[in-house]
Amino acid sequence: MRLYGFTPSPNTWKVRAFADHIGVPLEYVFVDLRKGEQRKPDYLAVNPSGRTPTLVDGDFTLWESNAIQHYIGASKTTDLWPQDACTRADIMRWQSWQLTHWASACEPMIFERLVKRALDLGAPDAAVLAKAQASFANEAGILDAHLATREYLVADRLTLADFAVASYLLHAEAAELPLAAHGNVARWFATVAALPAWKNTAPAM
Repeated sequence: MRLYGFTPSPNTWKVRAFADHIGVPLEYVFVDLRKGEQRKPDYLAVNPSGRTPTLVDGDFTLWESNAIQHYIGASKTTDLWPQDACTRADIMRWQSWQLTHWASACEPMIFERLVKRALDLGAPDAAVLAKAQASFANEAGILDAHLATREYLVADRLTLADFAVASYLLHAEAAELPLAAHGNVARWFATVAALPAWKNTAPAM
């Protein structure tokens, strides 16, 4: 399997870390979004949306990070993406929440405080940050309450859901995400972030 991705992106990182953790080798191709490589004809032929990540396995091409994780998880037997329908549905619930709500809470702060600084795009926008902080407080509160009585998100064991949701928090320090206010989330994230797979696939920041 060949994965095209932008290494610092949480969606690329979570796919690579998950594959590393369950022992599925990926041929990795770096697509440098800073240089506009995602808009070049060669990449658009693989993924016409011009986004990352994209997986190519023989004649099969797949984009959207959650779908890619499901495909990789189905390539071998693993408790992180089990056959049980209820557990899979619960995992997909948290993955859907991650893309729809969690990303909206985390991404603006990551962009304003990390990406802008890295690309010299000017000062953070205070209005954007204020809105994002309110959204983060709400969504992190939901996550914190869920984790109050459990160690992991689903089935009280490590699953694909933990990789999906934890990925945005990997930039928590640099983006100054207010994680300390949510003790259960901080405790859970410390456990998940300690997995060697994240370090094995980490970007050079």
